Amino acid sequence: MPNDNWVTMLGADTVNAHMAKCFITIGDERYNAMNAINVSAKVEKEKKEVPILGQTGKGHKSTSWKGSGSAKFHYNSSFFRRKMLEFMATGEDFYFDMQIINEDPTSKSGRQDITLINCNFDSAVIAAFDADSDDPLEEEMDFTFESVKMGQEFTLLPGMSM
Repeated sequence: MPNDNWVTMLGADTVNAHMAKCFITIGDERYNAMNAINVSAKVEKEKKEVPILGQTGKGHKSTSWKGSGSAKFHYNSSFFRRKMLEFMATGEDFYFDMQIINEDPTSKSGRQDITLINCNFDSAVIAAFDADSDDPLEEEMDFTFESVKMGQEFTLLPGMSM
């Protein structure tokens, strides 16, 4: 049973991503990835099963993690194709940082700033068309990353702290 101080979240405090920003940095060059449609990055813990004396079940010990994600872009830039062609010609891979900023001025959540460090795309679309569609062309890319930096954090909404 909720106590007298029970507070629920307001619908207005959800974060609308239309105002998000995405920047990609390769070396000293910073690019506005304004053609991004969506990005999702996650950290997955790798665990080992641990036998425990006196228990019939096994425990789980986190031993490491891996970062991966996916992104969808409007197909209107040759940036990643050029980088992939450079890799194909030289064997020199490219790594980049991706900064993702979520800020919805209508939400009390405020702003969150996450930077994914040493990202590396798994593949890139080299050429595409779809003569059977009226929709704009898009391209999806999976990627990995090696570290994360959190700048500004969302504001704790009223009622979330105890």
